[in-house]
Amino acid sequence: MPSTVPERRSSSPTRPERAIALREPRIAKTASFQAEQQSPPTLRAAQYLRMSSNPQQYSIEIQAAAIAAYAARRGIDIVRNYSDPGRSGLTIARRKGLQQLINDVESGQTGFDCILVFDVSRWGRFQDTDESAYYEFICTRAGIQVHYCADEFENDGSLSSVVLKSLKRAKAAGFSQDLSRNVFMGQTNIVDRGYWRGGAAPYGLRRMRVDANRKHKGILEHGEQKNLKSERVILVRGPSSEVKAVRRIFTSFAIHKRNRTHIAEELNADGLLSPGGKRWTALTVSNILANEIYLGHIIFNRSSMKLAGHRVTNPPDMWIRHDNAFKAIVEPRLFARAQKRLVQVANNKQETDQQLLDRLVNLLRRKGRLSVHIIAAAKTVPHPSVYTKRFGSLMRAYELVGYRPNARYRFMEIAVEIDRTICSVVDDIIINLRGRGVNASFLHELYLVTISGGLTVSVAVARAVSDGDTRARRWEVRKLKYQKAELTLLIRMDSGNTRIQDYFLLPTAALPLTKDRKKLRVSDHLFCRMRLDSLEAVMAALYGRLRVSREENRLTGAHPLPTQSETRAIRASQAKPLTPARTKRRSVRKAGSARA
Repeated sequence: MPSTVPERRSSSPTRPERAIALREPRIAKTASFQAEQQSPPTLRAAQYLRMSSNPQQYSIEIQAAAIAAYAARRGIDIVRNYSDPGRSGLTIARRKGLQQLINDVESGQTGFDCILVFDVSRWGRFQDTDESAYYEFICTRAGIQVHYCADEFENDGSLSSVVLKSLKRAKAAGFSQDLSRNVFMGQTNIVDRGYWRGGAAPYGLRRMRVDANRKHKGILEHGEQKNLKSERVILVRGPSSEVKAVRRIFTSFAIHKRNRTHIAEELNADGLLSPGGKRWTALTVSNILANEIYLGHIIFNRSSMKLAGHRVTNPPDMWIRHDNAFKAIVEPRLFARAQKRLVQVANNKQETDQQLLDRLVNLLRRKGRLSVHIIAAAKTVPHPSVYTKRFGSLMRAYELVGYRPNARYRFMEIAVEIDRTICSVVDDIIINLRGRGVNASFLHELYLVTISGGLTVSVAVARAVSDGDTRARRWEVRKLKYQKAELTLLIRMDSGNTRIQDYFLLPTAALPLTKDRKKLRVSDHLFCRMRLDSLEAVMAALYGRLRVSREENRLTGAHPLPTQSETRAIRASQAKPLTPARTKRRSVRKAGSARA
């Protein structure tokens, strides 16, 4: 059998193998370069942190750590930080961090691509969930998406994310409502049991820590708090000097018939400090005289302010009280005499409507005109607030005495008229839009209309003003509440400011505002090309503007808005107008240059 000889192979690579080996580094480099070219750039983000009190699960550190982990997983670089420590989420007021964030987004100079928030509740617990959505809409309109890092949904605009986000917002608002209710019930329970529910002790009293058996454990000084949850706080008498001062106030007022101003002056002369550590006034004396705490009674819920709303005074049947919770400082008989004299003093000061108006008439005869400052400075006339409470407004009191101030000084009345005009026009606009299937909303605080598709329209009223009979009427807008809207709708009144004369709809950036950007003067030679005769013409212009955004700047059958050349003309008109003298000098210069 023939022997099988193994084939000899060269240890050196063949020519094709060497060619492949030489190409491999170049291929690897090309693939790496292509991968780098195709990989998305790193996103830059701003983080927003908020904590209302100090719960462990929502501390600033925990929020920042969770956001950092979220950013690391997605390759996001955090470049800006906004925070509101110790701020409630019920409103945007006093939340400087969120206010600055929204301002930076609207300015267009953010330096970041998205916003990272721990969850929906940190963005806010707004009682109107549309307000929360509005601030997020401002960000998304600017191309900046909001990420809720700890929530289980992706904020990508999908139906599921929209539904879950709405539920989260409602839950965040409901949490504040439940918390407010629980806190109120807890404070009511404390008062029912005769304990002090919290806050500084009234003048002449001090806070005492007690255990479950009401055994005294020590006085709490100003700013101190109890250590244990099982402890409670009651009120006890304070320093003897303060107790004597309280009794002195009641005795001087009820028995010696001194007025409250004289009592305050006597206390100040003796070097005694008021409850706030300042000088005594008639108001602080009145507050002590009317406070049932000096009878040993604890009263809660005289007034209330729910969920960052307005404070309201509650009727007596809503008060929560515990009588004789501690030993009284003032005897009931002395306290009753003081209350009786308070009523007598109030009745003696009560004047009829005609008496108040007669005082105003006499002041008008002496001064020749009336104003808040003139009335407040007059010693023989009650404070302007008295007329406001009695007649509904100071302007109504002016009318009853036959006085009509200059139109430019009727600020409150003019503001009400402007608000009424804007709301009436906006109602008609929104009804018209919704009738044609276009969604729109109105933010009353800013007089801002937002139309579906992101179009924003600021609304203002131009009123006729004049500095005298020798000058022609002109029209002015006091102040634009929102100067960052895309368009501004100006409602011009007639010369008597009694009805609407016409409208102007133009880009906000083209408005010839004054140097301080507070006023806008409307004149025919500047605005004649943008004039709209009726609200129907305004609607046609708005629909045309909406079609522009959908049909690539081509208007079809709508009243045209100002072109770029018209906008430049308006901006150029902001320069100082030519006076006859300047016109004559310019004509002379032109004639001289022509002869040369």
